[in-house]
Amino acid sequence: MKFSLLMSIYHKEDPAYFDRCMHSVWEEQSVRPDEIVLVQDGPLTNPLYRMITQWKERLGEALVIVALEKNVGLGEALNTGLLRCRHDLVARMDTDDIALEDRFARQLTCFETQKIDICSAWVGEFSGDESQIVSYRRVPRTHSEIITFAKKRNPINHPAVMYKKSKILEAGGYKTMTGFEDYYLWVRMILSHALFYNIQEPLVNMRAGEAQLKRRRGFAYAGHEFAFQKKLLSLGFITRMEFLKNITIRFTARVVPPALTRSIYTHLRH
Repeated sequence: MKFSLLMSIYHKEDPAYFDRCMHSVWEEQSVRPDEIVLVQDGPLTNPLYRMITQWKERLGEALVIVALEKNVGLGEALNTGLLRCRHDLVARMDTDDIALEDRFARQLTCFETQKIDICSAWVGEFSGDESQIVSYRRVPRTHSEIITFAKKRNPINHPAVMYKKSKILEAGGYKTMTGFEDYYLWVRMILSHALFYNIQEPLVNMRAGEAQLKRRRGFAYAGHEFAFQKKLLSLGFITRMEFLKNITIRFTARVVPPALTRSIYTHLRH
């Protein structure tokens, strides 16, 4: 089965992280992507341009570069890149994460042997040394378990997902929902009767740390979360009771002292 790998990069990315990511998806994979679609989300730094040029010279036509004139954000950038993907089967990856060597092979097997439209997996989280995994983000396996989980938390690890492009477009693609673009997409795919599956082991290692934690706390982020939960309620995906419960728990987690927020995330990961 042929597939595309879709990634988006912006000016704050570290060239060394991008280089490590590319090694993991090209040099270290048991099955390589048939093409890599890289969206440049607005102007980049010179070191990033140089690193991308090095990989373009190495991969040739296998690396498709889509350059956007201005930064539009991850969701819109991915929508643009998705339309440039030549294959219906598309894998996602963040440009600072690391794919384990059998990531694509494992997911392709799932699409070949099961009737599914989207397949993700667990991810390992590290800070600094990629060999030192500090936690895992575990997500449920079966379609029914994923639907139940989605009413409380994001059921799909976006950096490890592989999906059918046609099903993404059928659900309307990525839409504006600050901080929750991918979660919002999964809910709309559930409502459009797409079939889900999660492999029960990590296939991607991702960078985590204080910067990530900081992005997910504070009153502004809590406000975005309120808007998202309100949207789930309006779609009929959650009940009013589930809405109130989610808001109470998640709002509290966003505004308590950082040490307590860190403890909550540690508990969820373990």
